[in-house]
Amino acid sequence: MSTIAAKQFWFVVGSQHLYGEEALAEVKAHAQTMTDALNNSGVLPYPLVLQELAVTADKITNLMKEVNYRDEVAGVITWMHTFSPAKMWIRGTKMLQKPLLHLATQFNESIPWATIDMDFMNLNQAAHGDREYGFINARLKKQNKVVVGYWGRPEVKQQIADWMDVAVAYNESFNIKVARFGDNMRNVGVTEGDKVEAQIQFGWTVDYYGIGDLVQYVNAVTEQEIDDLLGQYAELYEFDFGTNSKEAWEASVRIQASYEIAIKRFLDEKGYNAFTTNFEDLHGMKQLPGLAVQRLMAQGYGFAGEGDWKTAALARLLKVMSHNQTTGFMEDYTYEMAAGQEAILQSHMLEVDPTFASNKPKIIVSPLGIGGKEDPARLVFDGKAGDGVVVSMVDFGTHYKLLINEVSAFEPKEPAPKLPVARVLWSVKPNFQDGVRAWIENGGGHHTVASLNLTTDQIVTYAKLVNLEYVVIK
Repeated sequence: MSTIAAKQFWFVVGSQHLYGEEALAEVKAHAQTMTDALNNSGVLPYPLVLQELAVTADKITNLMKEVNYRDEVAGVITWMHTFSPAKMWIRGTKMLQKPLLHLATQFNESIPWATIDMDFMNLNQAAHGDREYGFINARLKKQNKVVVGYWGRPEVKQQIADWMDVAVAYNESFNIKVARFGDNMRNVGVTEGDKVEAQIQFGWTVDYYGIGDLVQYVNAVTEQEIDDLLGQYAELYEFDFGTNSKEAWEASVRIQASYEIAIKRFLDEKGYNAFTTNFEDLHGMKQLPGLAVQRLMAQGYGFAGEGDWKTAALARLLKVMSHNQTTGFMEDYTYEMAAGQEAILQSHMLEVDPTFASNKPKIIVSPLGIGGKEDPARLVFDGKAGDGVVVSMVDFGTHYKLLINEVSAFEPKEPAPKLPVARVLWSVKPNFQDGVRAWIENGGGHHTVASLNLTTDQIVTYAKLVNLEYVVIK
């Protein structure tokens, strides 16, 4: 899989010297207990590392400086154990360039009414500290996340975990590099976009390569490499020869295997983690990459068809955010409009992301009908059921805009024996008429990234981090 380097999050606990060293020692002990419990819960996807107490402006500033330059630190989680005067946080918070989560909690779940005294009140005044700290973040216009609730509860831990995934994706966004094999599909509007602005706002690098650059890699693939990869295919997929002879079927699949090896080698050698292809731009290639692309998407590479680099980059971003679980490139294709059964069929010419597969995929070889090339091999399967989000990135000339629609995917009940591509079905929220209308009126594209693993809240959290206009349809 296209992986990322190991990440961690720093846990910074706010307090002050006003209540003495004994109180600070207790604060540190509470913080260590929380850190250990959260790390051992099995919920957080990345480790939490406790830092020295934030009791002076200099300590806070130095901590935030270090966060910025240490690549393994993906973000900061703060907790105001006691009252931490907010002016101490101004310089450090202004300097922080990574995501920030304010955990509004306290060490004790309940107030100990039988024993509570002013010592307890002074030590455990998170309600006081949260408002002081929250004020300064709001005044600094810091797009920080606020999670509220007792730290030991499952829902609070899950909110922290969800934010961690967004924070890691935000950092990884600046490492997204898209290789465009060929240009955009001619005469299509939504696949265009300002690459310079995308690099400024999101950190994405987008580079063009002629098909000849890829063909050189394809020609260098050995027969032994192809044989080895076909052995993997035999373990993972069903082989469906259909009306093809075994020899013709295998010849087509071998071409796709060579494409998979070549594209992966090209991307890895040059540091790319997302790519596009275009059926109108295949000079020197026998087929449009289909099975090859599907296999690479399953390994975590971002992809979109017709040269749509924005969606390819977005796919890589959301794959990082979701740990590549049931997340990838989609395209709205056909409506189901029967009363009470309204849905949208998601598919593509070939490239449907197999992380959505609910059954064992099969490899078939079938005509494509466009592009004027040989019949390509592809994986065919039905999509999983589950609630999720579908996301579209569009460029309006003056600014980028993100559309988010909540959906409910379901497994198809009817077979489609003549459909030679994978299929994913979902109903849109709040209902078919209003959901589709809102998507169209807001300019949503036909190319999307869908996820049955991510939530609207996570997508919105990312949008805020990069000052991206967004519309939620639910």
